[in-house]
Amino acid sequence: MSISETWSSAPGLSSSAALDPLDLLIANLLDNQRDLTAVERFAQHNEHATRPIQGQFYSALLPTRLPSQGEQYAFEVDLDRCSGCKACVAACHALNGLDESEVWREVGLIIGGAPELPVLQHVTSACHHCLDPACLNACPVDAYEKDPITGIVKHLDDQCFGCQYCTLACPYDAPKFQPDKGIVRKCDMCSDRLKVGEAPACVQACPHEAIRIRVVSRADVVSLADAGTFLPTAPDPAYTLPTTRYLSGKPSQGPVRAADHHRNEPEHAHAPLVVMLVLTQVATGGFLSEFVARVMGFQPPLAMTLISLIVGLAGIAASLLHLGRPLYAYRALIGLRHSWLSREVAAFGLFANLAIVHTAAVLWRPGLAFATSAAVAMAGIAAVACSVMVYHVVRRPFWHATLSGIKFAGTVIVAGFGTSFVASAAARSTGLAFAAAVLLKIATDALILTHLHDPRLTPLRRSAVLLLGPLVRPSMLRVGLGGLGGVVLPLLIVAAGETLPVSIRVGLAAIALLTVIGGELTERCLFFQAVVRPKMPGGLPS
Repeated sequence: MSISETWSSAPGLSSSAALDPLDLLIANLLDNQRDLTAVERFAQHNEHATRPIQGQFYSALLPTRLPSQGEQYAFEVDLDRCSGCKACVAACHALNGLDESEVWREVGLIIGGAPELPVLQHVTSACHHCLDPACLNACPVDAYEKDPITGIVKHLDDQCFGCQYCTLACPYDAPKFQPDKGIVRKCDMCSDRLKVGEAPACVQACPHEAIRIRVVSRADVVSLADAGTFLPTAPDPAYTLPTTRYLSGKPSQGPVRAADHHRNEPEHAHAPLVVMLVLTQVATGGFLSEFVARVMGFQPPLAMTLISLIVGLAGIAASLLHLGRPLYAYRALIGLRHSWLSREVAAFGLFANLAIVHTAAVLWRPGLAFATSAAVAMAGIAAVACSVMVYHVVRRPFWHATLSGIKFAGTVIVAGFGTSFVASAAARSTGLAFAAAVLLKIATDALILTHLHDPRLTPLRRSAVLLLGPLVRPSMLRVGLGGLGGVVLPLLIVAAGETLPVSIRVGLAAIALLTVIGGELTERCLFFQAVVRPKMPGGLPS
């Protein structure tokens, strides 16, 4: 009997008192406090259970043993069973407590085939727990680990400082950056559930049993990757050796493509990285031009050294704004053995310290200035080379070392001639060299447009289409700033010659250099925005 019923039937209470609303409210509240919630009753009922409650329904979807030597766990997806319902996406999101916009598992679509046998297959995908994970190799703080027994690639949230380099390195778009938390997160195959015989959320939620966990041979994974057998339209498996197996019993005839094959949208600009790359390369060009001047027997002005130092330090400081957790920036050298980002950080750290030493030598030990000038110039070149490799190793054609190396070296050379133009009081020879360098830089940047004639929709053609489509305004701005500051102004200054006072010539030369730097900043924004991101097949455009 409940408290309210006992209260109503208690001796000595009148009927009016028994029906008093306040008394009944108090009695009901006391009843509610004694009652258990549905979750509590479920937990109480199953507190002595030794097996997963629903295990009988998905036991066939899990491996019956742990991986042995040369094996690991992997997802297995039956494409013929997947209906694209996204129950796996919802379950993953709910179980892992993901943020509203955060997704670790996605569902795409492959279409095509022959007219007599068309293909339409939904594809569910998450992290592929690769044999050679690009995310792990790229991470500068060792925030990834691959379990030696299960092969599951886990992300260590506490170790991550939010550089997002792994999101660039992974060709399958598996790691996701969370700006609110300042870190990257990803699927870990619900390893805690697997440990106790519970199925991962996606496996358990799929109504068609399209997703399974299997034990696979690592040698077989390598063989299949070498043969290019993974999933049509997906990135090349030879890069990271993904372990997910996609199965289908349907015969395939004719070409297939991802449903979003023709979607072509600009990527994020990464403004702090834009500023870092351009300013450090400008500083390298400044110190390099100073060293060349010393080799030729000229004495560069102190302002040239000071400005190069300030610009370089400002560029390095700007890179901290890119980190989700900048207070942990000191961890960036942990991955020095395997991460080009760690090597870039180390190289620019050396460059910054040598730049400070060189500036001190110019001020107080002029006899050492030649040697320190050479050291800082060489350190800057090495650091810029590391920057080239940071983007080359992620295997995006627009960031290939040939293209990005020309862009980065071009900025160094242009900045070197520009600072020489200012330091030499707008001398005719340096002005003409500056204009030629800028013209050559703009022309080489424009070579990407030759891919517009490619009949195939290659990544480089996609980049060219972006530059003349959604990104046409910044593309024109880049050419305009470069042409105005690097060609028109220098030629006008050179043509005016001695008719202009030295102070005006130097001022105009400085304006020309700043305008060119503005063009380089715009070009570096396009460097990030026009790159094509490899990923798994997506859905139909909305």
